[in-house]
Amino acid sequence: MDTDLLRCENMTVCYGEKRIVSDIHFSLNPGEILGVVGESGSGKSTILRALLGILKPGGRITDGTIVFRQRNLPELSEKEMRKIRGREIGMIFQDSGASLCPIRTIGAQMYENMSAHRKITKKETARSALEIFERLGLEDGERILRSYPFMLSGGMNQRVGIAMAMLHRPPLLLADEPTSALDTVTQKQTVEEMLALREIYDTAIILVTHNIGVVEAMADKVLVLHEGRQEEYGPAAQVLRCPQAEYTKELLVAVPRLRRKGSGKHDETDTGSKKSDSTI
Repeated sequence: MDTDLLRCENMTVCYGEKRIVSDIHFSLNPGEILGVVGESGSGKSTILRALLGILKPGGRITDGTIVFRQRNLPELSEKEMRKIRGREIGMIFQDSGASLCPIRTIGAQMYENMSAHRKITKKETARSALEIFERLGLEDGERILRSYPFMLSGGMNQRVGIAMAMLHRPPLLLADEPTSALDTVTQKQTVEEMLALREIYDTAIILVTHNIGVVEAMADKVLVLHEGRQEEYGPAAQVLRCPQAEYTKELLVAVPRLRRKGSGKHDETDTGSKKSDSTI
């Protein structure tokens, strides 16, 4: 029996006649984290957009399959995909503050998110949000729900974005450069919070980032992209410590590294050194 939560095989995405990513393949089990790395323009975010069915105008999947919970996503209608987005596949954006409505409270936006997929009261939504806030170690959750995005710091808005993405307890979470706009301390908090959510809810995560330190701290598997091509894919320890592709070797030499204890699914970030703190 197929135990994969998600399996992508030979996926190719084009805009017009131009191939953006070619022949991408990977799989993800419940609770696993896949780190997708590469230079800007390598096609990382295109993969996430393809998974959600939100490619920009002119974009289309021209080959391959994306099987999520036994359904081939490119074959689904827009109506069917709307039921999946948010409820089964959550999304953390690079700048969650920019994706939030500035004239509506956090609580109102969380209620809109929840009510789009099922009948629920505002009290039930608030209770669910406060539970996630507590899991994330966010204090004063009631105040956060009453706040407008401009009343919160950039780091707090990013953590609110994580909580909002987890409202439906989706089995799969997509994270597009979730730490790139944050200071060092908040980056570290964000990494720890996403790892905590994985442990609590057994959520699988696809993490798109240029930060190898974040990948080393979080990922079970790594996919390396270069100009839309898949250069390397495999267990994180293997790819990051013994890379086979020349491009991967060059990429790792060019960035700071972060030590990680062991190589298993539930390894912890090594936060005991100055090197770790400066990388995340």
